[in-house]
Amino acid sequence: MRIEFVILGEPASKANSREIVARTTRDRESGELRTRPMSIKSDKARDYETAMLRQIPPKARQRLTGPVRVAIRIWYASERPDLDESVILDCLQDRYAFSPHGTGERRTLVHHGVYRNDRQVRQKVILHGIDRHNPRAHIIIEPLEAQQLEFALDETLDPFELIEA
Repeated sequence: MRIEFVILGEPASKANSREIVARTTRDRESGELRTRPMSIKSDKARDYETAMLRQIPPKARQRLTGPVRVAIRIWYASERPDLDESVILDCLQDRYAFSPHGTGERRTLVHHGVYRNDRQVRQKVILHGIDRHNPRAHIIIEPLEAQQLEFALDETLDPFELIEA
């Protein structure tokens, strides 16, 4: 089984686009307000996530449970962005909303993912391309069979031989 689709738009680098904000919380014991710095995704990364979640085809949202391999070719509008697939991998997993404490269920599934969690990714091939007029990501996901999983975990293999094959 092969899941394949294209997402339009240019993904933001998750690592290079974080913002530091001040978060104020109330101490449970003393009731005092405390402010501490917190790192959040940039507006560009959050906007891309929203757009990508709308574009994932319903038939691709299979919630695969075992190990998977992923191939992604990302076409950027320029040479400037770093090659970074992390926002894409995050969007491909199940998405939950968290409920406040004391309301019963702590989290609710709000988007079915292609797979349950991006920790299932055991192989990935990420390629960089330039298309100034049509930035996009071509995504292919396949479950790994038992023989492929052994192959993926073989520490004696040269990963560059796999790309050249």
